[in-house]
Amino acid sequence: MTDALAIQVNGEACSCPVGLSLQQLLEHLGWRPQLVVVEFNGAILPRGTWTQQSVVEGDRLEVVTIVGGG
Repeated sequence: MTDALAIQVNGEACSCPVGLSLQQLLEHLGWRPQLVVVEFNGAILPRGTWTQQSVVEGDRLEVVTIVGGG
């Protein structure tokens, strides 16, 4: 059994530890969860679901950083 999953993040192949929630994955990859929007397997996920959403082999994420300014 492997201890890493193959997923896709922003169009790039990525591996991550098994057993992470989406929130944990974002933190693991260095993103500040409060400053991003996530499309998870084609659907925008509400931030309140991220701690319950498990990441599994083959998942596809698009992570967009929110930038303030004007």
